Amino acid sequence: MSSEDVDVEDVLRGLTLRVYHFVLKNKKETGIREVQRALKLSSPTLAVYHLEKLENAGLIKKGVVGYRVNRVYLRNLVRLRRMLVPRYFFYAIFFSLAVVLELVFFRPVVFTREYVFAFIVTCVAAVSFVYETVKAWVKETV
Repeated sequence: MSSEDVDVEDVLRGLTLRVYHFVLKNKKETGIREVQRALKLSSPTLAVYHLEKLENAGLIKKGVVGYRVNRVYLRNLVRLRRMLVPRYFFYAIFFSLAVVLELVFFRPVVFTREYVFAFIVTCVAAVSFVYETVKAWVKETV
């Protein structure tokens, strides 16, 4: 991890992270009042503080009308159009489908230890990735 990434990690916390995600989701330039209203901030000054913090970190840039993203930085998220989805979500889907396939299509007539072991490992992986997905989603949206 470079020193630049460490600075970004320090900046992207709490409300500043929420402001960054809001600006990132908008296709157009985002104004101060727009940030204040959308995130229910107490004053425009608070929005300006977080926007300037992001600008100093090089994540957003001030434009003519408002602020726009200068650099996309997503820790464990993938951007799909306007949605931010945790990376673990795709692994959770993969292993959940693997569990279903093992139960429906690959079910042997006689259950062997190898099949049971493989099924348990797949279930543990699916549950682990679902847990990590929920944890990442909650952490990034709070």
